[in-house]
Amino acid sequence: MTTAQPARRSFDEERVGPRWLRQTLLPLLLVAVCPPTAMLLWHTHAELHGSLAALFDEIRSQGLFGTIAAVWGPVVFGSKAAWAILGVFAALELALMRLLPGKRFEGPVTPGGHVPIYKANGVLAFATTLALFAGASFGLGLFPASIVYDHFGAILGALNCFSLVFCLALYLKGRFRSSSADHGTSHNPVFDYYWGTELYPRLLGWDVKMFTNCRFGMMGWPLLLLSFAAKQQELYGLSDAMVVAVGIQLVYVAKFFYWETGYLRSLDIMHDRAGFYICWGCLVWVPSVYTASTLYLVHHPNHLGAPLAVAIFLLGVGAVLTNYVADAQRQRVRATGGRTTVWGRAPVLVVGRYTTERGEKKESLLLASGFWGLARHFHYVPELLGAFFWTLPALFSGALPYFYVVFLTVLLTDRAHRDDRRCAAKYGADWDVYRQKVPYKILPGVL
Repeated sequence: MTTAQPARRSFDEERVGPRWLRQTLLPLLLVAVCPPTAMLLWHTHAELHGSLAALFDEIRSQGLFGTIAAVWGPVVFGSKAAWAILGVFAALELALMRLLPGKRFEGPVTPGGHVPIYKANGVLAFATTLALFAGASFGLGLFPASIVYDHFGAILGALNCFSLVFCLALYLKGRFRSSSADHGTSHNPVFDYYWGTELYPRLLGWDVKMFTNCRFGMMGWPLLLLSFAAKQQELYGLSDAMVVAVGIQLVYVAKFFYWETGYLRSLDIMHDRAGFYICWGCLVWVPSVYTASTLYLVHHPNHLGAPLAVAIFLLGVGAVLTNYVADAQRQRVRATGGRTTVWGRAPVLVVGRYTTERGEKKESLLLASGFWGLARHFHYVPELLGAFFWTLPALFSGALPYFYVVFLTVLLTDRAHRDDRRCAAKYGADWDVYRQKVPYKILPGVL
């Protein structure tokens, strides 16, 4: 290790198994498998109408690598149109990050003593982005609203190409020109490329993780949804299933930007470094996987009927809002030092004492009532339910639309275990007290 390693050390502590497995084989496998998986998902949804049977037929006839080559090869470097779309979008979001007004927001102090500074203008950037897309497409007719769908394969090819090189640049930047003291290497290039070498990299004044995670991955999500809906309208007419799926997700993304400063205090930002895991994931995996169930609906214009459509929409929005209220509950308790109420009563609190890597004694308030008294990570339950309800309009004609729900379940379960191990190491005996008050990890009475 070359310097203090908060993110790197936490990753080691929370993983099990041989060192070579977690630091070399697993990262190498993910770097090799995830990019072609993203391309195959697009191909199956867009060109095979979501049929896994058709994909398996192609693999049987051409072999796995032959199929990947046939799908990915023509768009491996994207296209001129794809690069133009991505360039305009990225330039716009970078400009909005800097030019739109917003309050100064300070992230948590890092173990290296760095305080990340942001401008909290996510809601305004979200509204501006949607207004510009709608105005340019529907108002001025500069391009069809289906433009992203029409070039989606080439866009994913360009994103893969750019992101793999960009992650290499971030690896080198963390080694030789880091933005803060929170950087270092494991002396294993495979692991460092995958996990990253820098916690808070900045380029020309822009925060890299805020851009890749929030203003590119999450901001691109609603534009993809609108483009998919426009394509279905063009081909088959707009179905109520598409309206419900898109509507729930737009509420979810709007909630994200309303809560963006909370996300900037989350595990992704505070502990996960800027490498393939986070940056490639937000630049490629989010647009290809998180929107996949809606991409499936393009060629499956299911008609739910008003009662079922309204019920699914309300349940989905209810889950999204419950997730927000749970997060806001904990934030309010910490912001007020516990001088507030939770569900009409004084909050049940455990003081978590810890020592920073610089030897400073600090405390955190651990909430053990309200949603946080049900389970230590109960907020993941409505997160999963929201994803399930915006996928449900695909009905059960195939398994593929539910890939994201399964992936998210695995991701959040792993994240709950990671966070529990991190908190146990951080708070020690105080975390044991907290676990006695809140014995369940995710699902009350079950897990």
